[in-house]
Amino acid sequence: MPDNARDIGRDPFDFPRDWEADVVLSDGGTVHLRPITPDDGEKLREFHGRLSERTRYFRYFGPYPRIPQRDLDRFSTVDHHDRVALIALLGDDIVAVGRFDRLRGDGHRGDSAEVAFVVEDGHQGRGMGSILLEHLAAAAREVGLERFEAEVLAENGQMVRVFRDAGYQVSRAFEEGVLHLEFAIDPTDESVAVARAREQAAEARSVHNLLHPRSVAVIGASTDPTKIGHAVLKNLLEADFNGPVYPVNAEHRAVRGVRAYPTVLDIPDDVDLAVVAVPAASVDEVMDGCLAKGVKALVVVSSGYGETGPDGLSAERRLAGEARAHGMRVVGPNALGVINLDPKVRLNASLAPKLPQRGRAGFFCQSGALGTAILANAAGWGLGLSTFVSAGNRADVSGNDMLQYWETDPATDVVLLYLESFGNPRKFARLARRLGRTKPIVAVKSGRHAVVPGLAATAAKVDEASVQALFEQAGVIRVDSLAQLFDTALLLAHQPLPKGKRVAVVGNSTAIGLLAADTLLAQDLDLAGDPVDVGAQATPEEFAKAVKEALDRADTDALVVVFVPPIAVPGAAYARAIKESAHRTKPIVSTFLAVEGIPDELKMPGKGSIPSYASPERAVLSLARAVRYARWRAAPQGTFVRPEGIDADKARSIVDSPRSELRLDDRKAVELLECYGIDVVPFRIAHSAEEAVHAADELGYPVAMKATSERLRHRTDLVGVRLDIAHAESVTGAYQDLAELSGKPGVYVQRMAPKGVSCVLGLQDDPSFGTLVWFGLSGLVSDLLGDRAYRAVPLTDTDAAELVAAPKAAPLLTGYRGDEPADLKALQDLVLRLAALAEDLPEVRSLKLEPVLASAAGAFVSSARIVIGPPPSLHDAGPRRLR
Repeated sequence: MPDNARDIGRDPFDFPRDWEADVVLSDGGTVHLRPITPDDGEKLREFHGRLSERTRYFRYFGPYPRIPQRDLDRFSTVDHHDRVALIALLGDDIVAVGRFDRLRGDGHRGDSAEVAFVVEDGHQGRGMGSILLEHLAAAAREVGLERFEAEVLAENGQMVRVFRDAGYQVSRAFEEGVLHLEFAIDPTDESVAVARAREQAAEARSVHNLLHPRSVAVIGASTDPTKIGHAVLKNLLEADFNGPVYPVNAEHRAVRGVRAYPTVLDIPDDVDLAVVAVPAASVDEVMDGCLAKGVKALVVVSSGYGETGPDGLSAERRLAGEARAHGMRVVGPNALGVINLDPKVRLNASLAPKLPQRGRAGFFCQSGALGTAILANAAGWGLGLSTFVSAGNRADVSGNDMLQYWETDPATDVVLLYLESFGNPRKFARLARRLGRTKPIVAVKSGRHAVVPGLAATAAKVDEASVQALFEQAGVIRVDSLAQLFDTALLLAHQPLPKGKRVAVVGNSTAIGLLAADTLLAQDLDLAGDPVDVGAQATPEEFAKAVKEALDRADTDALVVVFVPPIAVPGAAYARAIKESAHRTKPIVSTFLAVEGIPDELKMPGKGSIPSYASPERAVLSLARAVRYARWRAAPQGTFVRPEGIDADKARSIVDSPRSELRLDDRKAVELLECYGIDVVPFRIAHSAEEAVHAADELGYPVAMKATSERLRHRTDLVGVRLDIAHAESVTGAYQDLAELSGKPGVYVQRMAPKGVSCVLGLQDDPSFGTLVWFGLSGLVSDLLGDRAYRAVPLTDTDAAELVAAPKAAPLLTGYRGDEPADLKALQDLVLRLAALAEDLPEVRSLKLEPVLASAAGAFVSSARIVIGPPPSLHDAGPRRLR
């Protein structure tokens, strides 16, 4: 971004507000970053005084025991342009400082700066250096800098590693014990990967701290059984938490027989986790105590915050901001709480009285009331959980934090989400796509057709098409209800993934077996042979033999067992027989009528338990979801491709010109597309019959003509009509007809593209999620049915291929009914070029290419419309920060 791209004042108090950030450190703690101001002078002096002699020597290349007033004024007074300094605050104390000074003269062109930072001794090793470098580099790019230089003592190995491991291409020069380092600060693939890996480790660690506390305080623990403070304490004690529990109650010496303390500051030992169960009006006072005590994490079950209106929202934001600035993460407010069923932890810091058994599924939800029902249902269905977090208003900890944690949690194999909204949908897409390659994610997304009240504070408005594209690309298994979520989770948690879509059916009822077979075929699964009916009188041994034979067949990838208990023999015997004949490599789902979940007779240690569903349709639907997920997971991930022949600099100059819309009759639109290697079929605009004939002669016959008038823009019989005009006389007549109907002279004369299937491609902007590339076939039927496919930027080559093949009408492109197939590679290349344009130019808020004629000769763009506007503010761009 050039120097004048942002109006950054030289007033030392006037800094860009988006340079402030809460960040997570490598140990899971948090600090607040912001630019320094002159008011920070005394804090800076105190910070310097806490540094060891060794740290000061490494930073200043000499003893420098005290900061003279002249230097203090210079260090704390910067212009936020040529001189920038960021401070890391923990509470009211500065714990780290990073700065850069623009270099001018001595061969410098003003596009480089000297960078340096220093971290207080007690906070070294927490990743503050790498965080400061990321944020300083982002600020430097905004003010027109391109390079950093640094002077580091060779013996300062820790600082050298910060630069070396940041992912930049660093050049070194060594002279008299000092390393001179230089590097370009534009993000590289490696620097982005390094930052993302550090982000994952830090955020996962912060959640680990939350779910593995060594001690818990319940602030607001009550002797009144009707109060939430009583419920939380009761649940903690009954879960037998593996650590001390400290009730905080100013009126009683003990609560439920446990010694109580008047305030959290009176607790003699450290407190890792505090559960806050006092009215919202009292939380500020409680926060002061937690901050002074050094509590690491908060779970706020109290309500009365963002869900109540603007005043509550302000209190909620203040709560989260204060907690983060003092090193704490917050779950809530208005949360049900957190649960960790690890026998080494046994944490139930929640309002839920009934817990499921321990299992391999992690569950995140937003609604507290729904969370109670989820836990009760999980227990009833036999679905075991590893951890559970109900985040309430999500002032801080969100589903994205949980995805980071579960990715590396060895106790979790399946991730379950109940989402009412997205706080940072672009980041969710990135994390889910990565996690889904190793662990299945099953999600219910409510609010598809209705607005979710009370979540405006932390929710990003996301179009339904964006949600669907997000889930499809990330391999998220989307279900429509909690019942479907549990159905799918039971299968994924206990059975292996199917290797294909060939499914056998074995049962003792022809009617139920046929229901299962019909549902299989309706879900695009294949029957592995005819359904096997062993008969109503078959013994358990005969039933087990049929199951084993079906599983042993080479053409069977999965098995559906349907069973109606006979009158004379208990169903348990059949269940045990099925379990004994089951494979560990092929999934089985069963229907024992009127039995749901995991019956005791179908349970196995570890993986292998066979889920039972009350109907064959539900069993098959769960299996179909697992098949689709397994297919996605096994498919090539693809590579992010940037096509050749792109002139991004020229495209940037076009977008920066003062325009709001570029149509095909604006040459700038054509130039912009040409910058990305997208050629529009040559055309001219004629204002008389003579001009039309001249244009046709110049372009070469045959030509097509269409009106430019707004009056005819929605006349499908006239606008876009393509006439095979082969002679000058025909051009004259066509021009006169169109000019008369359009109400003004102005007609496109365009060279005829090869005949092909008419398609439409475009870019659609979602202010919170980012840009979607969409594709479909042209026509009223496709428009009426909404036959469009969407993918989110950035796209891999695999994404592009899937996008072109996704619409229901896509077989028209592959030689349907003997037609010549279109060049799909050309369409995919066009998709990737649009994706590159969207990444480079966020100011392009929408773009539409229609028609695009797809034929064996290639993909030919005939018309375009581009809308330019202010770029959206995306939460997943730039250096690491909390939402």
